[in-house]
Amino acid sequence: MKLKVGGLSNLIWLIVFSILSFVIFIRKVAGYGTIQTPATKLAAFIVLAIFFVFIVLVQFIILMFVKHRK
Repeated sequence: MKLKVGGLSNLIWLIVFSILSFVIFIRKVAGYGTIQTPATKLAAFIVLAIFFVFIVLVQFIILMFVKHRK
């Protein structure tokens, strides 16, 4: 089965998002030394999710331009 570049890119982004989400929710102490509470974990996850929504929007805009050119 041939996997297109866009599909492979999305698969890689999904794997990165999953790993980072897992790390956020299992860590006890953040990188700067504070103890993670459920609220801070949720805040970190929301920031991560907003970043990935931005990536999805950029990919969608690029897809619209590529399909428009064909």
